Amino acid sequence: MFEGRGALTSFFDEALLKEFHNSYDADNFLFAPKLRDEASTLLELPFLKSIDQLLEYWPEKVNSYLDGVADEVNSHSVDQGEALSLFKEGRGLFFDDPNRFNTIIDQWLRGLHSDLGLSQMTYSRSLIYALAKGSGTATHFDQNTNIILQISGTKKWWLAKNQMVSNPMTRYTLGTQIDSELESYVDGEVITEMPSDAQEVELSPGSLLFLPRGMWHKTEALSDAISLNFTFSAPTWIDLLTSALRAHLSQSSEWRRTANHVADPLKADGACIEFDRLLENFKRDFDPIRASNILSMTEYNPADKQPT
Repeated sequence: MFEGRGALTSFFDEALLKEFHNSYDADNFLFAPKLRDEASTLLELPFLKSIDQLLEYWPEKVNSYLDGVADEVNSHSVDQGEALSLFKEGRGLFFDDPNRFNTIIDQWLRGLHSDLGLSQMTYSRSLIYALAKGSGTATHFDQNTNIILQISGTKKWWLAKNQMVSNPMTRYTLGTQIDSELESYVDGEVITEMPSDAQEVELSPGSLLFLPRGMWHKTEALSDAISLNFTFSAPTWIDLLTSALRAHLSQSSEWRRTANHVADPLKADGACIEFDRLLENFKRDFDPIRASNILSMTEYNPADKQPT
């Protein structure tokens, strides 16, 4: 098992590791049919051997898809007994953040976060998905990066480039209401079905799929199937900038004042005058804006200039 950095090299040999990094930088998916032996610590976790063992192990309620769109946005929480019945009826199940209960999964999650060089502001989590034969997930894209390890069973994936929107900050599932902010920057036609040029891959036990942010995908279990996802919701440049600005401005008692009268027709002019004064002071105080200044607030101690 790895110590600190080294999760990716525990998954991939040298050639596949290079291919992974190329895919990561180009926002392309990567399918790895077989991983290195070091990944066996995940593949052989006893509670992932079957749906019965998983439900017996799980210490809290389970998420189950509802009728209709098979997706996380259309789900509810149920106890283990009901979850098993729903699974046998063909409902998909998912289990939030098993890294909270299992140190091995948590160590891999932290190792992958470190290897990928992700911001300290990244929300890293893991998920377990259990699908009965013939069930699947609806066509959607995510706002995060996913590394999927197939534990048991076989699952087919359909994957397609997103021509509707690049670099989405919100997930979207076909057949559901599109987020208003996402809709504001959609730069292509809103589709109603999986793109016709979608590629197919089949994941079997011990195979891995790297799924970049924003790629269309849907799945179908060819047999009862359990998979383990490592999911990383990393900040955009927008997030880094706005977080640093908030941290900087929060040190000023004037900026912390309530934004009074901004919607009062009789007093809005005075509010604008006050706001303009603050903005003028801000431009003098925070000029020039440099990446190193921003990152010193979000990522590392500026005294040593090294990531913590």
